[in-house]
Amino acid sequence: MNINNNKNKAPHPDTLCIHAGKEKGAYHGALTSPLFQTSTFVFENAAQGAARFAGEEPGYIYTRLGNPTTRELEVKMAALEKMEDAAATATGMAAVSGALLSFLEAGDHIIACKAIYGCSFALLNHQLPKWGIEVTFIDMDNIEEFNQALKPNTKMVFAETPINPNLRVLDLEMFGNFCQKHNLISVIDNTFMSPLLQCPADFGIDIVIHSATKYLNGHGDVIAGIIVSSAEKIETIKLTILKDVGGTMSPHDAWLILRGLKTLSVRMARHCESAQTVAEYLEMHPLVSKVYYPGLPSHQGHQFIGKQMKGAGGVVGFELEGSVEEGQAFIDAMQLFSIAVSLGDAESLIQHPASMTHSPYTPEERLSAGISDGLIRISVGLENVNDLIADLKQAFDYILALRSDSVSTAVSWR
Repeated sequence: MNINNNKNKAPHPDTLCIHAGKEKGAYHGALTSPLFQTSTFVFENAAQGAARFAGEEPGYIYTRLGNPTTRELEVKMAALEKMEDAAATATGMAAVSGALLSFLEAGDHIIACKAIYGCSFALLNHQLPKWGIEVTFIDMDNIEEFNQALKPNTKMVFAETPINPNLRVLDLEMFGNFCQKHNLISVIDNTFMSPLLQCPADFGIDIVIHSATKYLNGHGDVIAGIIVSSAEKIETIKLTILKDVGGTMSPHDAWLILRGLKTLSVRMARHCESAQTVAEYLEMHPLVSKVYYPGLPSHQGHQFIGKQMKGAGGVVGFELEGSVEEGQAFIDAMQLFSIAVSLGDAESLIQHPASMTHSPYTPEERLSAGISDGLIRISVGLENVNDLIADLKQAFDYILALRSDSVSTAVSWR
């Protein structure tokens, strides 16, 4: 079966993760796709070079403009997201900026969600206005929020779901319908879910982006991004911002992501299963005042499991009862969790959004976006979940011991 041309039935996403994008017979019998680690490509003659530059003949010219390794990744991601084409970028932020700047110009207006990744917020709030692009941030909880923000010059709507870092889930059906009704370009960051847990294209979304650094690669050794959309929009993105600004992915990074994608389905299943167990443990702990995880019935996004999302993902946020200093002490006490930003790795990670990933927000902007100073975000990795819970427990016990010592000291001082 040629997986790329099977017209009868689309293969299961688990199968696409391994086989989509491969060119049958193109790799001299190699089972694993080769790495085309080259900057440029040789033409048979001057006429062929001219024809390729003119777009009259297919073929590769220069790796910034295209490469067989990155192309395999692009075809695979398009298949997984049920869209026509994709563009591989150097970073997740290159994907965000490429998706936005390829279609926005001075005088345009974009509606964006208040709570998004810190650097996405900085791009929208600090950079776009410099170029004459107006931005309105809203909560996106209901259709009235969208309608009130709509202007005659609105061209695009941007959001991520689940939202980083409080895991709030947006209604993609409402989002997509609003954009289609008003002929707006819809952009969704699907990083937290991966295409195996959520397919925004099912709800009419125009552009889907990923930080491929996260679940798609899954091994903490790549910085990269992906933009997925229609063939027409991807061509525009590649021939404008990516070509001229240059934020394209290296073939070596593409090769590593292709390798990571082969295990995406089994990794996501483990991430979801372990994160659910960790979230349930945290929700029962007396030092935790609130847990943010769509897999919990108490979470706002739980209603979307099965309807919009196949699972709740591997990221959990929670509020630790106590001071900022106790929160820092809790993080410092972790032994198995690594103190690091990012997510989707085999290793479990823990970080403090207010002072780390979302530091581009002012305190007032963070409060408005629902990001408190006490919020802690963890990315649940692939370790044994009982070991992860044991690590959390010893950190909680450490905080309790600190409080006990503080009380004992106060009594002794009297």
